[in-house]
Amino acid sequence: MRLLVKICLPMLLAAWPALADDWFVSKFGKDDTLGAINHINADKTKNAAGLVKQGKTISLGMVTAADTPAYGPRKFQMIVHQLNDGSGATMGSGKTVGNDDTVITSVGIGSQLDGLGHIGRDHVYYNNRKSVDVVAPDGLLSFGTHALPGIVTRGVVLDMTKIHGQDPVPTGTVFTEADIKRAAREQGIEIAAGDVVLFHSGFLKATEGQAQLPPGLPGLGVSGAHYLAGLGVAAIGADTWGLEVLPSEDQTDAFPVHRILLAKYGVYILENMTTHKLVDVGIDEFMFTLGVPRLKGAVQAIINPLAIY
Repeated sequence: MRLLVKICLPMLLAAWPALADDWFVSKFGKDDTLGAINHINADKTKNAAGLVKQGKTISLGMVTAADTPAYGPRKFQMIVHQLNDGSGATMGSGKTVGNDDTVITSVGIGSQLDGLGHIGRDHVYYNNRKSVDVVAPDGLLSFGTHALPGIVTRGVVLDMTKIHGQDPVPTGTVFTEADIKRAAREQGIEIAAGDVVLFHSGFLKATEGQAQLPPGLPGLGVSGAHYLAGLGVAAIGADTWGLEVLPSEDQTDAFPVHRILLAKYGVYILENMTTHKLVDVGIDEFMFTLGVPRLKGAVQAIINPLAIY
């Protein structure tokens, strides 16, 4: 037995780095950079179009402005200026005048998409890409959101205010695997690969007009993240600025759900979605559409997805 231990232990130790890297390996192949969006195929998109019964559209993006509360040092500024020589001089015999605008902004502000280059684990990102192959100060080398295809798929919204019996759902409330299964069952929804799943907590509507982001959130927990990713969903969003529960279930950790979804599974995150607009009209299944701005090398994207039903 001692001989066996002496032989096996060095072999296990030698194999450990490879085993650790397995956490990042994608089912879509070693060269994949798109992640869970791969689950959205032509049939998925055609089926999503079949969900349009009334021909109505709901915007899921909030209005972004200089006073939009934002995480960390993120800020937004818009400057409107007149064309031509800058003084507002008219142009041509018809005395044409016009305006242009310049935006100085962080991209991760307001309603936003987190790309796969946003969060990693110990300087490694989705599909085992090391930071040296991902991060550069003038734009990501891999996972830039400019490379994402247009997303047209089935969207569903789970009303967590009904599951937890409070609107808004209290800060620190965890959306577990069991909660998600219960919400889907009570709404008659079967979550499938390629879906976009949104959580409604009532948080965004309740905090509208506040000057700062509240420090805590209700939101997705670790078990719920693993469960939805295992189903093959393409993206997960919520009407909160961080999607996941804060403080974290393990208060020694930082943004574990972001890390699990983005770095491990390649599942995209959608934040500050105006889900109350869906809940208010009783819609929980719809065609989800999103075209991401093609800013080369961007980590995130300011977005305005559409729910068509």
